[in-house]
Amino acid sequence: MSVNIYNQYLDKNNANYTALSPISFLERSAFVYPDKLATINGDIRRNWAEVYSRCRQIACALNKRGYGKGDTISIIAPNINEHFEAHFAIPMSGAVLNSINTRLDAETIAFIMQHAETKVLFVDKEFSVVIDKALHMVPNKPLVIDIEDPNFAGSDDMRAIGSMTYDELLAEGDADYEYPRLEDEWDAITLNYTSGTTGDPKGVVYHYRGAYLNAVSNVMSWNMEDHPAYLWTLPMFHCNGWCFPWSIAAKAGVSVSLRHVVAEDIFNSIRENKVTHFCGAPIVLNMLNSVDDSMKAGIEHEVKVMTAGAPPPASVIQGMEEMGIKVTHVYGLTETYGPSVGCAWKDEWNDQTEEQKARLKARQGVKSPMLEGLMVADPETLEPVAKDGETIGEIFMRGNLVMKGYLKNPSTTDAAFEGGWFRSGDLAVWHPDGYIDIKDRSKDVIISGGENISSIEVEDILYRHPKVNEVAVVARADEKWGETPCAFIALTSGCEAGVDITEDDIIEFCRSNMANFKTPKTVVFGELPKTSTGKIQKFLLRQQANELNS
Repeated sequence: MSVNIYNQYLDKNNANYTALSPISFLERSAFVYPDKLATINGDIRRNWAEVYSRCRQIACALNKRGYGKGDTISIIAPNINEHFEAHFAIPMSGAVLNSINTRLDAETIAFIMQHAETKVLFVDKEFSVVIDKALHMVPNKPLVIDIEDPNFAGSDDMRAIGSMTYDELLAEGDADYEYPRLEDEWDAITLNYTSGTTGDPKGVVYHYRGAYLNAVSNVMSWNMEDHPAYLWTLPMFHCNGWCFPWSIAAKAGVSVSLRHVVAEDIFNSIRENKVTHFCGAPIVLNMLNSVDDSMKAGIEHEVKVMTAGAPPPASVIQGMEEMGIKVTHVYGLTETYGPSVGCAWKDEWNDQTEEQKARLKARQGVKSPMLEGLMVADPETLEPVAKDGETIGEIFMRGNLVMKGYLKNPSTTDAAFEGGWFRSGDLAVWHPDGYIDIKDRSKDVIISGGENISSIEVEDILYRHPKVNEVAVVARADEKWGETPCAFIALTSGCEAGVDITEDDIIEFCRSNMANFKTPKTVVFGELPKTSTGKIQKFLLRQQANELNS
């Protein structure tokens, strides 16, 4: 074998190698656009130079106190400036950022802190009560830092539970601090916990390389121009806000805070702050569609929304487009840094009807620019399924946009990567044009009398009913058929079940629009349980459906 004559260039000590880190985006924006607006939280506005200095101060203060490489630093806060800064300041210190879901109960938060071995915990005072309770369950107490947001009055039970405030910690640091430089881009940058709907949540470890590349992938997938104004409707605790803190820094944009997802606040911020981009689950889009037209008025600039989570019904996408908000549909998991697949738009689709366009956009699509591999395949053989739009297989991904693994859980990590691909657990078809289309989670397929029924397909039909606001279809055990579809429906505002619409009305509507065996045999009206990111908790509805039998 001949000697590789190019090996002489493989020296990482040379000037041609630098470990990829999204911190470099902040450094560049602060250098090139120091006076450009970077963050908005009510009346508090800071430019990129100020944000960079503050992040260096926090990193310095943490290092001075002995926290750094290998330590987990957690934060529980809404989408405010301090949470945005944490995505830079904590990695700058060398530590790993763990952003905790703000809607978890004390027991789960305590589990996460103990499992992650949290050394420092930043807490917004809105969550002081639940965190105080969680801290009493943790044997090794972290250093607790209070975040005080002057824009939020809060409630009477809010209180300081930390030994110091964020601003006091900030004052301990040096704005010109030379923070430790990253040596290995495969080091952990953040730790994100899954929802834990079927057991304890799993800790998903992200590396610097993946965070950097997915931030760039977001920019490319969305064709983001310089200086976008990004509104935080998506929680930053969810896959680190799909890596958008780093995407915003890469384009020297503006991070616009939003503490609570309220339709009126969203529309007001879009108008006042000239918001150009925001993300949200389909339930958020449906909420925006449903408000009075007067609330939507006055938006005269281009706005784009990226949606993922549950597959969005075509009717929801169509409603947003008719409002003048351009929808980009993406797909991913906590294990893939958020969006790693997107419905890339093609010019030849522009001549389709609005309804046809919405249906095309409802597909999950193709791999993002920085994802190396995507396929729909047989989960046993890993053989790709036919691209016929009908044959169902599991979605598999691989490449830089896939997690390092699950923290302290090698067996589950090995199972997730068995065969050299990441196994999503989502079932889809592969269309002839190469676009994937999710049909269900593997556990959500309803098998009735030997026939496979896609709950998503039934839901999509039900969303067309003018009196249906939200819907989820799950399996209900049946002696004769094994399982039958059970539809849980939240009606539109002002519509009363049993008066304005009945179970028989819904069933008859379904019979007129789908094959009879797919028609729900049971309809339950009421509010649907959801996670903090807006996903409907089907496991609870499955329990409720089977309780109907008893």
